[in-house]
Amino acid sequence: MQLKDYIQVCQSQIYLVNHKMKLIVGLGNPGNQYNDTRHNVGFMYLDRVAEFNHITFTKKFNAEYADYNQNGEKIILLKPNTFMNNSGEAVRKFKNFFNLDNDDILIVFDDLDLDFGITRFKKDSSHGGHNGIKSIISHLGTQKFARVKIGICNEYKKDTKEFVLSKFSKVEIKELPFIYSDVTNLIDNNFNK
Repeated sequence: MQLKDYIQVCQSQIYLVNHKMKLIVGLGNPGNQYNDTRHNVGFMYLDRVAEFNHITFTKKFNAEYADYNQNGEKIILLKPNTFMNNSGEAVRKFKNFFNLDNDDILIVFDDLDLDFGITRFKKDSSHGGHNGIKSIISHLGTQKFARVKIGICNEYKKDTKEFVLSKFSKVEIKELPFIYSDVTNLIDNNFNK
């Protein structure tokens, strides 16, 4: 490693130690065929946050990320491009790169067991059968991180895989902005303190 590279790494580490950061991860699957699907509601929420903050996503560590400052704290938005079942790979890479504690990580994802539009904040709970959360627990070595669940209840009684990979109805799409507002409130009241 050349001296200038070493200095740049040291400066980055000093910055990371002296600045508070939070990582908000939205779960989903990459690719246009998954746009507006129930399983991608985490991605969709982060897209809304990015639009509101006038920021765009760039690629790093097999993921898309964007960041902004809120009340003196850097907020990193992360959309893993590893597909749902391997989401933990990207989360671990960002956690390690930014030297984050598990308390600085929050995951936004869909939950089949909650009625459509119901949102819940949880911390230190099991994966509940969600493969994206299962992957994150495996890669972080703990279930002690925050999460916000967005209900997508399978009231249509479709096959689970078919249901989560199907698109939201037109009626549901109209409700999403209100649901995103609830998610933001949960994050602000329980995580961004």
